[in-house]
Amino acid sequence: MLESVLIANRGEIARRIIRTARKLGVRTIAVYSDADADAPHVREADEAVHIGPAPARESYLVQDKILAAAKATNAAAIHPGYGFLSENAAFAQAVIDAGLIWVGPPPAAIDAMGLKDAAKTRMAEAGVPVTPGYLGDDQSPERLRREADAIGYPVLIKAVAGGGGKGMRKVLEAGEFAAALASCQREASASFGDQKVLIEKYVTRPRHIEVQVFGDSHGNVVHLFERDCSLQRRHQKVIEEAPAPGMDEATRAVVCEAAVKAARAVNYEGAGTIEFIADASEGLKADRIWFMEMNTRLQVEHPVTEMITGQDLVEWQLRVASGEPLPLTQDELKIDGWAMEARLYAENPATGFLPSIGRLEHFRIAFPGVRTDSAVEEADEVTPFYDPMISKLIVHAKDRASAASKLVWACGSAQIWPVKTNAAFLARCAGHPDFIEGDVDTGFIEARLESLTAKPPLGDRLKTLAAFALAAPHLMAGKEQFQSPWSSFDGLRSWRLNAPANRVIHFFCDGEPAAAELSGEMAFLSMQGVRPTAEGVMIFDYGEVYEITRIAAASGASAASDGSILSPMPGKIVSVSVKAGDTVTKGQTLLVLEAMKMEHALTAPFDGVVAELSAIAGGQVSEGVVLAKLEA
Repeated sequence: MLESVLIANRGEIARRIIRTARKLGVRTIAVYSDADADAPHVREADEAVHIGPAPARESYLVQDKILAAAKATNAAAIHPGYGFLSENAAFAQAVIDAGLIWVGPPPAAIDAMGLKDAAKTRMAEAGVPVTPGYLGDDQSPERLRREADAIGYPVLIKAVAGGGGKGMRKVLEAGEFAAALASCQREASASFGDQKVLIEKYVTRPRHIEVQVFGDSHGNVVHLFERDCSLQRRHQKVIEEAPAPGMDEATRAVVCEAAVKAARAVNYEGAGTIEFIADASEGLKADRIWFMEMNTRLQVEHPVTEMITGQDLVEWQLRVASGEPLPLTQDELKIDGWAMEARLYAENPATGFLPSIGRLEHFRIAFPGVRTDSAVEEADEVTPFYDPMISKLIVHAKDRASAASKLVWACGSAQIWPVKTNAAFLARCAGHPDFIEGDVDTGFIEARLESLTAKPPLGDRLKTLAAFALAAPHLMAGKEQFQSPWSSFDGLRSWRLNAPANRVIHFFCDGEPAAAELSGEMAFLSMQGVRPTAEGVMIFDYGEVYEITRIAAASGASAASDGSILSPMPGKIVSVSVKAGDTVTKGQTLLVLEAMKMEHALTAPFDGVVAELSAIAGGQVSEGVVLAKLEA
């Protein structure tokens, strides 16, 4: 076994690797940027090395700094985690050339599968079915447009060096192609340094099926069954599960055998994932499942595979990197029960999923029977420099229905403030009747977006709870339950002969006026889910957060009521599509802001005219800056 490993990553995956390494007695070395100086992965590692400023391109993506840190700490190996340098063949080779062990596949395998066009060609030659499309070197907009027309719409534009949902655009009709191509190439260039794209047929009822594979240096390759990652938003996975619903044994055998064949075709070693797209219009069928790409690293969703197989995939990685054979043979691997994982993001579904940053003053996500792989803890800071995923909630149960129910409870019980999250959105996804029935595809969220993102109004029960918490603040000093207002103080002495029978409490909920009536006949009340703030209380319910104040709270929306378009967070303006004096319609994109590794479109809140425009393409902006102003 390795004596030590430097983890060239951050956040939850760094903590995940540290956890297994500690179990195996392997010394761990963390690296960190200025923004991560106090991060949990830094605190938990045996050693930590500072590698530069907050932006990833000046720290986590600088190969020389990572190698220097490994040399300075006498690390035996480097584990790249996922993202950053994990699929960079040149970096993998540099690690090996430095005399270190690379915890990952051979550089040649990364090269072979790293570019989607070359990978598809290779897989087709190996007899693995691939989707129809264009993989050519001619990248002129005219040629790409002709190929898309020939394939037939809808088509998907994908960055050949892409991953994680970035550099990908769906085009429904010819008129949308030029703008989608430009946006895709721009994002691909910023994220991967390569704007080359491929075009492929877009399957109208697609399921995203992937197979976990593992190889070693002794020629062994196995699969650890499939995962279904169809619940996506903007090609970003939201909820993953294993096994895939509706997958019969015959289809499973064909798909998993194809995955092993794909891994063998590139002499694969270590953890990898073969991703397939399935046409689910008539259910899952072996002849309607095609190879999409291979991820030559550990996946974010690897915990669901761990839960159904009982295996530690990071331990497998470290053992394979140490030269050991795979811990189990194919015949020894079995599926046990059902697992699901929800990705908890620091983002606000109510504002089009714009990322949210700030200090986590209240952070409760750990519950009995729920595995939480988290990047942060209470009092940590969510910064604008990295991916907005702050945690993963993973559940395991005997069957799919039980797993879904458990995931709804886990997501709905999350209590996070003041940073906005998608907890309630996740709970609604996992609890949707169609999801519970297994009726899923990659368009599931988009087709139901309004109902999945709509925040329920404060109902009578929560109004009463809010009023009671404001009227009896002494109860918030540690007591979570209170039996009756009959034993309370002050204005709640409604049993007095000279007092009114009821008392109406007026307050604001998320800035909107509300009221509730309290009476001496109130039954048992629970303070569970209620937390005091300087202005009032917060109520956590089914993943939602309701801000209850005695006075109206200021809004932090990116579009002010006077027509000012505000920067929702620090970032870079990548494009401006209007000029002063232009007439715009509600919902029209005015400019695009790049932050937290994603592009975010800022749109017109109403029909009007661009009265002022201060945003300049390429400019850096801070949070709250007025970028444009509209007049009705």
